[in-house]
Amino acid sequence: MKNTALTHIHESLGAKMLPFAGYNMPISYEGVNAEHETVRNAVGVFDVSHMGEFLLTGPNALALIQKVTSNDASTLTIGKAQYSCLPNQDGGIVDDLLVYKMKEEQYLLVVNASNIEKDWNWISAQNDLGVDMKNISDDYSLLAIQGPKAVEAMQSLTSKDLSAIAYYHFEVGDFAGIENVIISATGYTGSGGFEIYCKNDEVEQIWNKVFEAGAPFGIKPIGLAARDTLRLEMGFCLYGNDINDTTSPLEAGLGWITKFTKDFTNAENLNKQKETGVTKKLVAFEMQERAVPRHDYEIVDASGSVIGIVTSGTMSPSMNKGIGMGYVTVANSALDSDIFIRIRKNDVLAKVVKLPFYKK
Repeated sequence: MKNTALTHIHESLGAKMLPFAGYNMPISYEGVNAEHETVRNAVGVFDVSHMGEFLLTGPNALALIQKVTSNDASTLTIGKAQYSCLPNQDGGIVDDLLVYKMKEEQYLLVVNASNIEKDWNWISAQNDLGVDMKNISDDYSLLAIQGPKAVEAMQSLTSKDLSAIAYYHFEVGDFAGIENVIISATGYTGSGGFEIYCKNDEVEQIWNKVFEAGAPFGIKPIGLAARDTLRLEMGFCLYGNDINDTTSPLEAGLGWITKFTKDFTNAENLNKQKETGVTKKLVAFEMQERAVPRHDYEIVDASGSVIGIVTSGTMSPSMNKGIGMGYVTVANSALDSDIFIRIRKNDVLAKVVKLPFYKK
């Protein structure tokens, strides 16, 4: 079990620690609902240092990224980030990831913790272009400072204008007395804020100064359980739940990051799928009765026939109702369709809705 550079701090704060993607991670501190509300209304800090980072450098770095990812990275300029995925040869997804253009001929890829080795091997196997690849995952820490008060609470720690960093943009500069920190706005909560990438030996100083500066704004540490409820209220996909090696980006509603203006892994087959149409779709649904949908619950139609499966589900802290996402047959995927979630032999009514669930 790996620790992050801040594990001792989480333990000293009384966090509930559990294994997650091979790391000993804080799941909650004072409880999911309270932490969720802190991020929605004020500012909270996640230690997400378990995420993976790869640095790709050289004249062919962009060509390799174009080859292995579905989105069009040629549109990136220095200081911009992009959400993308790594398609496999079978129509599924190796992982979803972020692509940052750091400099001309240099890109940072941020991948899911559970897929670091898998992604590294996948990209390396396709690197016949002489691109210099470095796996810097074990050397870097990552904090996500999220919530509507994040910018105001953190502005005193940097000379960069935090309010000027647009969504999916980033700056490299000073933060909390440390130079060359990446400050990015690619949040996974839907409540604003930004992420801080720094070296492991710098993160404790940054953590302490963040909490000092944020104290007047009610800042609190937040665990991964609330990260999950926050992202689900926005309808953001979680790898391993809503997308995996067998789900295509088109089935998952990720056509917007699948650009057929270039050639990439399995583009031809995915383009055929786009033309012929998918047979199942990832939909969002709200429970119409008080009930909580859970991962892997069956989704059925009015006659009780199984039409799909729940991929993510929870009791929404912001809306106080059961919400979820799942794959259903295309015939049952239209907005406002009635579907039923099979919960302990009871078929409970739900309705297909438009994302996000949570609207500010």
